[in-house]
Amino acid sequence: MFPMLTLLSMFYYICLRRRCRSGSRSESLGSRRAVELAGQRSSGTLGVLGGSGSINTGSSGGELEQYAKEVLDFSSHYGSENSMSYTMWNLAGAPNVYPSSGDFTQTAVFRTYGHWWQQCPSAPAPYRRTPSSFHSTDFLELAFEEPVYPTAVEVLETYHPGAVVQILACSLNPFTQNPPTDVRWEVLWSGEPTKAPTPTSRQFSPGVRPLSFPTNLLRVEVNSGLLDYYTELDAVVLRGVRERPMLALYKMPLIDMSDLSDGEDDTLAAIGSQRNVAGAGGDDGKQHGGGSSGNGYFDKLPYELIQLIVSHLSLPDLCRLGQSCKLLQQHCCDPLQYQQLSLQPYWATLTDASLGHLQPRCALLQRLNASWTGNRGALTSNGFCSFLKVCGAGLVSLELSCCHFLCEASLEAIALTCPALQELNLASCDRLQPHAFSHVSKLTGLKRLVLYRTKVEQTALLSILTFCPELQHLNLGSCVRIQDYDVIASMLAVRCRGLLSLDLWRCPSLTERGLGELALGCGRLEELDLGWCSTLQSSSGCFQTLVRRLPRLRKLFLTANRSVCDQDVEEMANCCPKLQHVDILGTRMVSPASLKKLLQSCPDLKLVDVSFCSQIDTRVVQELSSVFPNVAIKKSFTQ
Repeated sequence: MFPMLTLLSMFYYICLRRRCRSGSRSESLGSRRAVELAGQRSSGTLGVLGGSGSINTGSSGGELEQYAKEVLDFSSHYGSENSMSYTMWNLAGAPNVYPSSGDFTQTAVFRTYGHWWQQCPSAPAPYRRTPSSFHSTDFLELAFEEPVYPTAVEVLETYHPGAVVQILACSLNPFTQNPPTDVRWEVLWSGEPTKAPTPTSRQFSPGVRPLSFPTNLLRVEVNSGLLDYYTELDAVVLRGVRERPMLALYKMPLIDMSDLSDGEDDTLAAIGSQRNVAGAGGDDGKQHGGGSSGNGYFDKLPYELIQLIVSHLSLPDLCRLGQSCKLLQQHCCDPLQYQQLSLQPYWATLTDASLGHLQPRCALLQRLNASWTGNRGALTSNGFCSFLKVCGAGLVSLELSCCHFLCEASLEAIALTCPALQELNLASCDRLQPHAFSHVSKLTGLKRLVLYRTKVEQTALLSILTFCPELQHLNLGSCVRIQDYDVIASMLAVRCRGLLSLDLWRCPSLTERGLGELALGCGRLEELDLGWCSTLQSSSGCFQTLVRRLPRLRKLFLTANRSVCDQDVEEMANCCPKLQHVDILGTRMVSPASLKKLLQSCPDLKLVDVSFCSQIDTRVVQELSSVFPNVAIKKSFTQ
């Protein structure tokens, strides 16, 4: 089998990479320009800092220095929707903290960090065919005052740096009254996730590629998977010139669905052009029968073996391989290759036409990830609904995080065309109007529903819980339009008794009454996030009652609840031996002795966050870490 794999790899390389020479000139010039600019710049210290959206003119050829004027979009943040602490909105304007290091509320913080998040019961299964070059898990978009040709981008990281994996620029001026029809995104810099040697602040300024257009809209994408704690960003600086540099006149590779690594600029057409390959002469019947079809050794390979080989290709490569010959075109268009489809890596160029070209191949589609797509008109609700009408009948999982093209008609189409749907992710679809969520209640087979940072209201949510009793995973984090979470908890206890995970992050109205009913009715819970639910008080005994009734708990977050005490932690140790992730950040009444008991009683513990726990200092953390080396004991600092 290995010689056959090698043979196919060589054939694929010859057929599909012969055009790379045409892009090597512009790519090498881009790299050279980045090196020259990096060499011309000074040691990296910032100039005079202005206010929000300020512009400073440097002394080097009229170079402008700008801070972000406005935060336009983002995928998640640690903070509340009703405050500025730890929110992405802190990235607008000059730095608040830099060059200081540590945990500061004035910075921008994403919701997650590390790989442990993917080990929780609520984590979805990964998608096949995700390109190895796609590392992004979160993003933010920033608008600046004046369009420039970038010479540098600086990200001021104040805590646990290393999460930035990609910086992109857009041809659209977000402040124009007449937006263009053709919106282009190009990569200024990309890299793999890293972990800085120390958690202290730094100015991250990678070499950027030259652009063929001026920009005042940047997108920063991050992956915090390697970090030991939350990364914190303070500001983003855009440096550039008004006039186009000479080297930027060369055509730069575009981001498209063909190949994000080598930048060939005609790949979206590659999907559609395969329709013409099938009728380009020859007899399909000779491809499997041993006749002389001109395919050499490929005619002797079993159909299933070739299917297995091409299943390892990314979506753009699969589409390009289908253009090489009729035999491989048949394999590359087989619906079995499209049972899982992740379009998130291609958010920049996915259009209605792209979905139309993919539509004939997706008759067996079961899982679709279209997160981040279509946010500036390239993908429309009509195009998405047309795709679902043909390909939605077998859909089991649908990921639509941060899809701002969605409207009420989109959710109605999902409810009508996807009767088998079990998983729906609408995280950060914060522009969906509240009445749109009523259609979700028609998906009676739902088992996983993510409504993080949406405008869902209490009436629609109660309807969903009434008609979707099979829910196992529910995320209501930062859903600020729900007035009474006690009512929601009571309904969950009655209708969703098989619930395994529940995220109530920053849900402001939950009391001990609702929590008690939830624990009584949903005894199978393995994951519960009550972070920043300030209305819960340990003096009522609610936390001790909770852990007694939920012995299967693997994750329990009581973040920023000042009232958590030794008795609560000791009861966790006594009643929840399967605990793996615990967060008691901010409590003032937990002693080192009760923390040690928890570590001794829960052998599966992997993470405990005791940041800002006044009785547990750095020395205690170091001592316990040496005794329990398999547990990551987190303790943030401010200096």
